Order: sequence, then C-alpha cells, then structure tokens
Amino acid sequence: MENKNVLDSFSKAYEDDFAYALDNELMLNWYPKRIIEKVSGGSLLELGIGHGYTSILFSENFNHHVVVDGSEEIISNFKKNNDVGQIEIIHSYFEDFHTDEKFDVIVMGFILEHVDNPDLILEKYRHYLKPNGTIYIAVPNSDCLNKRIGLEAGLIDNMKNLTEADLALGHQRIFDVDSLKDLCVKNGFKVNNIEGIFLKPITTQQIKSLELSKEILNAMLTVGVNYPELCASILMEIKNID
Repeated sequence: MENKNVLDSFSKAYEDDFAYALDNELMLNWYPKRIIEKVSGGSLLELGIGHGYTSILFSENFNHHVVVDGSEEIISNFKKNNDVGQIEIIHSYFEDFHTDEKFDVIVMGFILEHVDNPDLILEKYRHYLKPNGTIYIAVPNSDCLNKRIGLEAGLIDNMKNLTEADLALGHQRIFDVDSLKDLCVKNGFKVNNIEGIFLKPITTQQIKSLELSKEILNAMLTVGVNYPELCASILMEIKNID
C-alpha cells in the first residue's frame, strides 16, 4: 500500500504541463461518457479522483456519487478547482475503505496499474456491488498501436516495460487485453464488454506537433472503441458471476 508521501509525490503528473496531459484530457473525458451511455441515475462508487475530469462528469449523471482517494493533496486540489456539489469524497486508501452500502456501478478508472495488489482490490470491491451491478475498469494498454510501431522501428525494446511516463504516474504494472481479462475472471467476474480508448498511431509529442483538429482527435477516440488490442487504453465492463 502506498503511504501518503508517496501518493502525494505523484500529484505533479496530474497537472496541465505534464508531457501526456493531452492523452489524459482526451481519454478521461471520453470513457466516462461511454459508461454513462450504458448506466446512469443510480449509485456510483468511484476509486480515485486523479485529474478530476471523470468525477465531474459522473456527478452530473448519478443520483448518489461516492469517491475514494488516498491523497490529501489531490483531494484538496480537486476541491479548490471544482464545485464538489453532491459528491461525497472520502479520504482513504482503497485497501482500508469500508462501507455497508452496495452500489449499482463501481468505476476503477486507471487504478489497477497503481495498486500493490489488484487481486485484493477486485475481491474487496465485488462485495460492494449490488446484485446485477457493474464494475468498469480502465487501464493503460501495453500493446497499443504506437508501441507496436515503436517496437518494429527499433525505438523500444519491449512493449511490456514501464515507460518514464508510467513511472511518473506511479504505475506498478501495465496490462494488455488478455492479462486484464484473466485477472477479472480469476477473481470471480464475467467480462461483458471490452472496448478501446484512443487509437493512437504515433507518440503524443508527434500528435501535438501536427496540431491535429478536434475532429481528427475525436475520430481516434471513436474508431478506437472497436480496437481495444490497439488502443492506448482498455475499458472493460465486468459483473459478478454469481
């Protein structure tokens, strides 16, 4: 489990001048909308505030919204920069959080790559899910298209290695579609749907240098839905087997 100082040390990677801020803005405004298209109006438990994009979108579409985050600094920055409204924010490590409530939806958006023990998190939070409730997981994809091209071009040696950006964000691991699916099945879930987030053929810096239009960037998100194996990130919808 990460201690407070370690968690707060990653907060700089959530600021606007971070090298991958473009990716964050695109993906974190995209995948909540994909979830909201399928489920909204009930109760939502969200793990992590991160950049805050997702919490704002979810708060506008769910009747009851609880967010758990282990970093006092990230919580403070979110409250300073946003109208918290009806969001219930709880300062707690994910491993320590406890509630008697069960939720219609649980969102683990870019969480499982950070935690010490993904199995523990999945096992713990399945008990906070209502019967027929849904968990949505988003994680970075090790086998994304730009890495495949980088590997073929000799620019990287191994797609599975953590990058400097991964380390700056506190990532402990990276998933591909199969490894994420295997993790969920092992912990008693069935996979209902898998889709991609952001079909990115070149590096972030190359994309920025091209000054692509919003229409092109949005097309990369839209087309990517059907190609999870190639996208920058994966969005997986899971339910309890029993």
